[in-house]
Amino acid sequence: MMNSEMYVGLDIGTTSIKVIVAENVKGQMNVLGLGNERSDGIDRGIIVDIDKASESIRRAVDQAEEKSGIKINDVIVGIPANQLKIEPCSGMVAISDQSREISDTDVKNVTVSAMIKNLPPEREIVDTLPDEFIVDGFDGIKDPRGMVGVRLEMKGRIITGPKTIIHNIRKSVAQAGLNPSAIINSPLAQGMTILDDGEQDFGTVLIDLGGGQTTASVIHDHQLKFTTVDSEGGEYITKDISVVLNTSTESAEKVKRDYGFADAIEASEGNEFPIEVVGQSQPIKLSEKYLAEIIQARVDQIFNRISKTLASISALDLPGGIVLTGGVAALPGISELAADRFNSNVRVYIPNQMGLRHPSFSLPLSLVTYRANMSEIQVLVRSSLEGKIVNEDYNSNVEDDSFIQNDASDDEHESENNHNQPANNNKKKKGMVSRLRNGAKNKWHGFYKEFFE
Repeated sequence: MMNSEMYVGLDIGTTSIKVIVAENVKGQMNVLGLGNERSDGIDRGIIVDIDKASESIRRAVDQAEEKSGIKINDVIVGIPANQLKIEPCSGMVAISDQSREISDTDVKNVTVSAMIKNLPPEREIVDTLPDEFIVDGFDGIKDPRGMVGVRLEMKGRIITGPKTIIHNIRKSVAQAGLNPSAIINSPLAQGMTILDDGEQDFGTVLIDLGGGQTTASVIHDHQLKFTTVDSEGGEYITKDISVVLNTSTESAEKVKRDYGFADAIEASEGNEFPIEVVGQSQPIKLSEKYLAEIIQARVDQIFNRISKTLASISALDLPGGIVLTGGVAALPGISELAADRFNSNVRVYIPNQMGLRHPSFSLPLSLVTYRANMSEIQVLVRSSLEGKIVNEDYNSNVEDDSFIQNDASDDEHESENNHNQPANNNKKKKGMVSRLRNGAKNKWHGFYKEFFE
């Protein structure tokens, strides 16, 4: 069903699957339908059971189809930042006829040239992002089509990810009867749509407080520079409430949503509410203050770990401050707590579309908005990637569909994103790639500093 005006975003989250059907009318995204179902087969943002995940996706899509009245075939899928890497790339091709204008085919050829990389067998190219084209030595060109020259070059970045993660996403979507027309890196889509022009330009930290994990991304100079993933999110807060209060997970989630505060200072000792406790026939009374202390303890842990990582690359000094989004960002007092812990100005992003006014819907809305705002040259470069890399049968039988999850909190990886349907490096670039592949926080400082200088 996907055409130049209609887009469907699919957010495969740890706690829920969200589907948004939207129509782009003169630059304005109008949401036509929404599906929201509980997730199965997903752990910390990664699909670990393809059969269960595909069933959850199908239920969410059915719901979106019913509400929008539109049959969904193609979807734009978000991919988490786990273990994604950014690497510089460059390519060059000769133009056969000096009098001929540079065409779409030439752009595709130079893109394929730039994607020639010696990748490890377990990794795959997710996306190619053009930074500039060079025609006969004239650089800074955004779209070379229609120009004349004898040599066309492209400089940009490629995003690579683990084949297993990418395969499991495609396989689950295909098994749900859908076509993953584009797999887009979630932090990039959010950063390019949630943040305003000034925040993208001068530099801002975007923190997505999800159910299964927390992702912090640095956007500067209109580019995604850095991403780190903490393996704890809203689910851990719910588990803490359940364990401390000796109540069921369902009851813990309900009181968190109805009475929870992220900052205990904001909560009242006098306001009490009932909660079911295992082993007791009658509910007990609990104060908002006590519940907030449980919640704040976990949020503090998450913020402290992220703060240390961001401080190591001087990201907390960026003038744009911090923007919070994701389901946990709906907790009252979250911005005040974050401002205190990060010592920075903080705001919470909430979509303003009717029916989506909750931060948990920021990702699926960002996916469709990002795709709709892609330039012609970005779409053209993306089509080159699809023809070269993504031509694979994901409905075929595979011996092992399982995914062995690494601890996301132990992996600090660069990340960026992938777009939608319709070379050799010099020594300096090899040095950058080498630094990206070596662990330790010091690498991030050097890598980040290089982008800013």
